Amino acid sequence: MITSPALTTRLPQRLSPLVTGAIIVTVLAWASAFVVIRGTAAFFSGGALALGRLLVGSVLLSLSMLGRTWVRPTGREWLQVGAFGLAWFGAYNVVLNIAERTLDAGTTAMVVNTGPILIALGAGWILREGIGKWLAIGGGVAFVGVVCIGIGTGGSGLGSGIGVAWALTAALTYAVGVLFQKPALRRLPSAQVTWLGCIVGTLACLPFSGELVSGFAAAPVSAILGVVYLGAVPTALAFSTWGYALARMPAGQLGISTYVVPPLAVVLGLLVFAEVPAPLAVAGGAICLIGVALSRRRA
Repeated sequence: MITSPALTTRLPQRLSPLVTGAIIVTVLAWASAFVVIRGTAAFFSGGALALGRLLVGSVLLSLSMLGRTWVRPTGREWLQVGAFGLAWFGAYNVVLNIAERTLDAGTTAMVVNTGPILIALGAGWILREGIGKWLAIGGGVAFVGVVCIGIGTGGSGLGSGIGVAWALTAALTYAVGVLFQKPALRRLPSAQVTWLGCIVGTLACLPFSGELVSGFAAAPVSAILGVVYLGAVPTALAFSTWGYALARMPAGQLGISTYVVPPLAVVLGLLVFAEVPAPLAVAGGAICLIGVALSRRRA
């Protein structure tokens, strides 16, 4: 790929406190999702858990849209929003749930968070955001940290080939979703795009309705509460704060920020499941944070 000097030297934007706060809420909520999914995946199929989560999220996001001004999407924007909803809300949630049936939370977070590499490359090429020097350096350093986390969290996780394949599929659908979401946010309000995306994902998962009903009938109260949490916090809240931040900064730069999620998922796994991370995983978490800091540097 050949890019112009103006694209390759574009500087990271300075973030307002509101955007910074939105990023913090997003990464904390998404890190918790890996742990909650692991605790509930045993009681629901991948599709049923996705549908339950999206139903809760759709209701809450619909309530948040009351009183907001509706901006009519163009035909192109409808296609972008539809692809965003199918890829990220629909496909991503299903394959992520399937992955966590065989992979631990920390390893799944490590594999899925190869997605920002795909986002940064896709945003630089497709969205013409450019790939600046520090973005590339920070992404490379953080990726090394993510790999260290995956290795350090245990060979049994990475040794599950089918689980890794599902997690890599989740990373791909995550990246595709962001690349369709970003251009839709140029004119449409972020809250409206997030709501429509969640509705599209919910409709796509309706074939799993029977499995969801069976799951609710047999699942303990804790698992049902887990579904509600996934819909309220990592879906309705976190996707809203993500959309708010994405509308105000480059997609590649924001995607790199999610490298903080794997070390947080490892820590939460320790607290909830008493999983003791290996020293290499701890080192990998530190490397991730260094990479995120580097990606935020201005030339």
